Amino acid sequence: MPSDTVVSPARSIAPARVISSDAEARAAARAFAETVRPHAAQIDADRRIPIEIVDAFSATGLWAITIPREYGGAEVSHATLADVIATVSAVEPSLGQIPQNHFCLVEDIRLSGTPEQKAFFFELVLAGARFANAFSEAGGKNVAEIQTRLVHDGDEVVVTGRKFYSTGSAYAHWIPVLAVDEDGLEQLVFTERDSAGLTVVDDWSAFGQRATSSGSVVLEDLRVPADRVFPMHTEYENPTIAGPFAQLTTAAIDLGIARGAIRETHDAVRAARPWIDSGVDSAAKDPLTLERLGRLDIDLAAAEALTEKAGEAIDAAKPAADEANVAAASIAVARAKVLTTELSLEASTRLLELGGTRATLGAKALDRYWRNARVHTLHDPVRWKPVIIGDYALNGTLPARHSWI
Repeated sequence: MPSDTVVSPARSIAPARVISSDAEARAAARAFAETVRPHAAQIDADRRIPIEIVDAFSATGLWAITIPREYGGAEVSHATLADVIATVSAVEPSLGQIPQNHFCLVEDIRLSGTPEQKAFFFELVLAGARFANAFSEAGGKNVAEIQTRLVHDGDEVVVTGRKFYSTGSAYAHWIPVLAVDEDGLEQLVFTERDSAGLTVVDDWSAFGQRATSSGSVVLEDLRVPADRVFPMHTEYENPTIAGPFAQLTTAAIDLGIARGAIRETHDAVRAARPWIDSGVDSAAKDPLTLERLGRLDIDLAAAEALTEKAGEAIDAAKPAADEANVAAASIAVARAKVLTTELSLEASTRLLELGGTRATLGAKALDRYWRNARVHTLHDPVRWKPVIIGDYALNGTLPARHSWI
């Protein structure tokens, strides 16, 4: 269990490769994921990703693949981004989740930053810097209510508050903080993790996604130069891809969990004994088992296709975002999110069912797939998405502009 102790200081930034194409990004993700596979069960057990693995992840250059080409990045398609996240998440979904908000923050910089801010922070990311988030809070009447406050003081701002669900905070070099200013407007404040007044606390106790470091960040009179503040409120005052972008990254994690669970199910069935009444010599020939595996295969193909299509819809909206194409992107991602949520839960349940009692043995740690799926799919209430999709399809009602649709 977490110790509720302060996390040790951040390591220095290790050099990173610069990826130049979609194909290179997808290949790098596959190669890196295979190096992590032997460590996945231990990461879950320890509730911590070894920093050497995190450093190796960012050294691949994958954390910089969405940086615009004009600033030296590959600016890969959103379908490629989703595939990269899913590929890593299929092996270890906590590792797949820790750069999720990093990618969203790179997008925030692209949408809200000045040319000087973009040049500064994009160069950092290309060099291997990792961002985490300090967005959400445990209190408030709903997820959108922010209690953390920002006050201007000359050429600095002062930030005070307490955050939770701060995914990746233990592994980050920078932790951008969402705060509300004197005028009630949301501002995003980029600050180094080792800044005076910022404390990362190890208090994440969820039974799944154990190693994401999604606990608390405490801000006590944190002073930050004013030129590191981004007007976050503008991203939803006008149509932008910020919302569907954020949702695509969560759908990709769930898709990865489903992929990993199905792969493990195939291995478990091959090793299982056939049921006594099946009349077959191998569990791999049991027709009832094959029916369930066939259904999972169909649903996985559908989930992958919807996720790819969602990425394409964001690509289409990105060059000139407007009400219509952003809404279309949000709906496309919502469709993918519904199916990836359902499939990650179904696949991780079938893994234990079809693998039999031996699949529950502690040494295998196969229960981690269901635990990870159950925790991560609580990111936002997927039950709301069919309603929004139906209203759009029938009545042409545009979805709300925020990070949860």
